[in-house]
Amino acid sequence: MKVSNNWKDYRVLATGDGEKLEMWGNVKLLRPDPQVIWHAKRNLAKEPGLNAHYIRESTGGGYWNNIKPMPNEWTIGYNDLKFLIKPMGFKHTGLFPEQAVNWDMMIDLIKKANRSIRVLNLFGYTGGATVACTYAGAEVTHVDASKGMVERCKENIKISGLENRPIRYIVDDCVKFVEREIRRGKKYDAIIMDPPSYGRGPSGEMWKIESSLCDFVKLCKEVLSDNPLFVLINSYTTGLQPMVLRNVLNTTFEGGTTDAYEVGIATEEENIILPCGASGLKIW
Repeated sequence: MKVSNNWKDYRVLATGDGEKLEMWGNVKLLRPDPQVIWHAKRNLAKEPGLNAHYIRESTGGGYWNNIKPMPNEWTIGYNDLKFLIKPMGFKHTGLFPEQAVNWDMMIDLIKKANRSIRVLNLFGYTGGATVACTYAGAEVTHVDASKGMVERCKENIKISGLENRPIRYIVDDCVKFVEREIRRGKKYDAIIMDPPSYGRGPSGEMWKIESSLCDFVKLCKEVLSDNPLFVLINSYTTGLQPMVLRNVLNTTFEGGTTDAYEVGIATEEENIILPCGASGLKIW
């Protein structure tokens, strides 16, 4: 497991009974987490200074219970990178802090490449990886089907002072976009993807990660340059082990070295590591 332990603006204070208590800058939030199957040492909902608590509803979905006044949105930083945080639907805040270990890795690889690097970030969400790769000096194409998430990526780039760097923002279905890039003959030196567990394309196409991921990664191979740097696959699908991502990479791409690992965040009160997802990485 790789643990994000260089944060100053983000902390997991405590966990238990399906929830995690977090500090996002000066804002304290309590959110559900399906990995937290152990019991809390205390009632986290009674935490002093708690700003908001995301309540799951038995019929599905949920809502934010605002307890103490807080900004509509605010900024936190990770080293030189800046991100806007905002409580949104489905318990999200617009950032996955555990991915900082991958941001560090990508920044290091891009800077040490000593050449121009073109990065394709698929299912790019609000652009954590896009900000990191742009900061490192890469030319980035950011793709997500949600216009709102792509706009949030633009805002994160701007507050990080990177708006004058070479970035393409694409609102599109990732499969359709890659297919068009193949026809155009476009190539990228690095590919990042964070595919959902389930989804539907613009024409009703069904995406299910267990049956769709391998074919999609094979498709992406067609836009990888002849001198590739890395391919990174992130997954938050429960039950999809890191070794599965390793196997997908090794059966699709030749050469290089492959790593696969969980990503996690340390919790302060329990002094344990909260598992947050899986990553598969191929480096050449």
